[in-house]
Amino acid sequence: MPTIFQKIIRREIPADIVFEDEHVIAFRDIAPQAPVHVLFVPKEDFATLNDVPGDRPEIVGRLAIAAAAYARAQGFAEDGYRIVMNCNGDGGQTVFQIHLHLLAGAPLGGFGAR
Repeated sequence: MPTIFQKIIRREIPADIVFEDEHVIAFRDIAPQAPVHVLFVPKEDFATLNDVPGDRPEIVGRLAIAAAAYARAQGFAEDGYRIVMNCNGDGGQTVFQIHLHLLAGAPLGGFGAR
């Protein structure tokens, strides 16, 4: 059964797509946790971070680099942003297609805040 993210990649369901290249697609989260909440998803299918082969670090790298480029293009990179990847149920993952959350647009407290 395809995930909601796989359906978005295949354009079977709509999404507010804000970035796309041959490897990554990014769209606004439908339940944002910050003023800016964008999900970056590889176009290859990996259920969790645990499933990305050790010899394929570019999968995760492309997500992070795309998120940073988006932050710069939108003008909030210098103010700051957070990127988060959840892995499996106890880690908070709800859609089992690897993805990276980009959160920005306000001071972000919580875990790791100083």
